[in-house]
Amino acid sequence: MRNAAMTLGLIAGLMGIFVGLFGFGYAELSERRPEVGEIFGLLENPAFIQFASFMAPLLAIAGGAMAKARALWGGILMILAALCFHTAFGFNVFTMFPIGFAALGGLLAVAAGKPDEPKAHF
Repeated sequence: MRNAAMTLGLIAGLMGIFVGLFGFGYAELSERRPEVGEIFGLLENPAFIQFASFMAPLLAIAGGAMAKARALWGGILMILAALCFHTAFGFNVFTMFPIGFAALGGLLAVAAGKPDEPKAHF
């Protein structure tokens, strides 16, 4: 289960990088060129979008990397990444896989208590 959690966290983070690049770029573009924001829509909280664009993929990758050695901490980081993606960008066609992979990886990491190592986090 820890290997699956690690793989899902890394994939979620890599996919999330593309979502984050687009989110950060659009927030920056609509801030510098207000006419773009008027045409395509203004963001309610561009500072949070920029923060989440950086932190969510980082949390997913870090959680995936930690899932094998420290499953509880890695799982919590991946669940936080999924919540960060969902809060910032919502659930849509671009975020469904990063959210799903990070959440499932986090749940698998938290559930991987005793079977893999004698030193469990429970």
